[in-house]
Amino acid sequence: MRFKITLNIDKRECGDKLPFNYQYECSAVIYKILSKSDSKFSDWLHDNGFLANKKQFKLFTFSRLFIPRFRIEDHMLKIVSDTIEWYISFVPEISTREFIQGIFKEQEFELGNKKARIKCRVQSIELMPPPIFKENMMFETLSPICLTLKIDDGTDKYISPTHPMALPLLKQNLLDKYKAANGFPFPDTDFPFEFKVITQPKSSLITIKADTPQESKIRGFSCQFTMTAPEEIMQIAYDGGIGGKNSIGFGMIETTKEKNKQEN
Repeated sequence: MRFKITLNIDKRECGDKLPFNYQYECSAVIYKILSKSDSKFSDWLHDNGFLANKKQFKLFTFSRLFIPRFRIEDHMLKIVSDTIEWYISFVPEISTREFIQGIFKEQEFELGNKKARIKCRVQSIELMPPPIFKENMMFETLSPICLTLKIDDGTDKYISPTHPMALPLLKQNLLDKYKAANGFPFPDTDFPFEFKVITQPKSSLITIKADTPQESKIRGFSCQFTMTAPEEIMQIAYDGGIGGKNSIGFGMIETTKEKNKQEN
């Protein structure tokens, strides 16, 4: 269940600049808005989430901010346009259309950090019609795909979607999300699964909780790709994101314009 949120920017109150790395702050805004309507649900989602194979999943994801007009100034994003578009997606079992639209309607919030922040007001929130899910589809990333591989010393290594281990990691991640969302495993785990990158992956190193003791850096990759999987798994990927760290702004995907043209 996907929503397009149009944000009106009040440049008089806080200014017109954003840091390059705003994903964590966007995630915090979502939890804050959810807590205004149902603090228990928000706290549970933040602290626990949905469980599958001892892993936690929030089962929502969001895009980067789409700013019609901006420029780079003082190592920050200077917003020239008056509005921004933002996409947020939830696995349907989490909530209802009325719940999400109701709590986000006309919300006001600040986004950014101490050095650069903007004041936003939700101008509109629109439920987006889903694509027709098929066993073979073409996608592009609306936020970078994050994949981590456990190495011998126990630490995680960020890998590209072209890495040989990307395919089994992506498949298992989607199977885990299906189980977390439905409460039972997908009935057939031996289905044909393919993931083929069709554009050169663009690497992004994103700072989380910048300028704090908890600062960390996460690498993700943006690209276009084709995927083969059962329709139910396709929907999980579309609604909840692919790869890891979806709830802090990674792994949101959309069907490509080329695919849309083929279907029309």
